[in-house]
Amino acid sequence: MSKARKYTISILVENKPGVLQRVSGLFTRRNFNIDNITVGKTENPEISRITIRTTGDEQILEQITKQLNKLIEVIKVRELKPENTLKRELALIKVHTPDEKTKSEIVQYTDIFRGQIIDVTPKSMIIQITGKPSNIVALTDLLKPYGIKEIAKTGVTAITRGDKTL
Repeated sequence: MSKARKYTISILVENKPGVLQRVSGLFTRRNFNIDNITVGKTENPEISRITIRTTGDEQILEQITKQLNKLIEVIKVRELKPENTLKRELALIKVHTPDEKTKSEIVQYTDIFRGQIIDVTPKSMIIQITGKPSNIVALTDLLKPYGIKEIAKTGVTAITRGDKTL
């Protein structure tokens, strides 16, 4: 039996109403969980890329791929292998900042992670960070003791390195 792990699946689809619902509905009907999903137009405005992160074993991945390929609007499905894939995520993090010392410390952490302060009020700051999901988790862990008020994340989006295209 295969060991469960995280998979990143890239799906090229026709950019038409209802396609995202059909793709996500397939996961629901088969009782597969979507850990994360992002969607956007590609360089061709008639085609969108859906990036899905899911957890399972190789058999589940194979089933997902087969079922997705049966959908009429699906052009191509591919697992993005970790060794040749760049993954990025965007997070907006609102942090409690009761005093200048706290603000200064948070600015330093934000700089280390190449984030940006995009809003400041007398009692809070909003940080924008784009990067590897692990870096976003690391910054979030550092900010927790200060009091995170709110987090909004885009989810992972990914693309293969080099000359390969989906």
